Amino acid sequence: MTEAIRSKDWNPGAYARFHDLRLRPGLDLLNAVPAMGSGDIYDLGCGNGAMGDALRARAGGRGRVGVDASPAMLDKARQSQAYTQLQQVDISDWHPPKAPGLIVSHAALHWVGQHETLMPRLSDMLGQGSTLAVQMPHQNKAPSHRVWRTLADEMFPGRTELFGTPGVMSPVKYEELLAPRGRFRLWETEYYQRLVAEAGSHPVRRFTESTYARPILQALDPDEKSEIIRRYEEVMHAAYPVRDDGSVLFPFLRLFFTLTV
Repeated sequence: MTEAIRSKDWNPGAYARFHDLRLRPGLDLLNAVPAMGSGDIYDLGCGNGAMGDALRARAGGRGRVGVDASPAMLDKARQSQAYTQLQQVDISDWHPPKAPGLIVSHAALHWVGQHETLMPRLSDMLGQGSTLAVQMPHQNKAPSHRVWRTLADEMFPGRTELFGTPGVMSPVKYEELLAPRGRFRLWETEYYQRLVAEAGSHPVRRFTESTYARPILQALDPDEKSEIIRRYEEVMHAAYPVRDDGSVLFPFLRLFFTLTV
């Protein structure tokens, strides 16, 4: 995770604005887990605890550990009472005390760099019969995400290092890294999401500003932020037309994989 990304804490309220839409891929990932070992369940990047209740339902007596670097998000996760333990730690530095039964990560690992070493390192932590299950947005080439970065680079040249936006490798890279290590499954799903927003703002801007665009917007002063939002929304109205009821049908691609050893 870059310093730009972790420079300021997350806003749980802004992230939770589209709670149901953000949670569904996580539940789909959990339903695809083929096996769990006897060790604890670790929720990497647990955020506000959105996956906590579903993990508790599947735990079968296993401990449930939420791991996140954000104090604000962990405070919300604590309120859910769905975890037996919470750990404030950067995922890139995390290591469990014993082999997990399941490592699950829902929409978090794209914020952590060096996947070439991260994914093999996580797989090495698994015990026999355990699973690593990961879901990440794979949307960076779509207008919703690409335009934020394009505008930032165009409007603020020389400040690119401040805009630490997340990313993933190509699917084939994950297959090459992890398929030799166990039973590996890899797939993508495109979710068609109906988004609405308050008057005067484009729904896609509201959906992306608290996640992908967060490090960009945090690096700008108020006038710069207002101008990039104005220009972004102009493009969004062309790329994702708003319907008469104020909604947008927004396609969002996500990458999934499971590895069972």
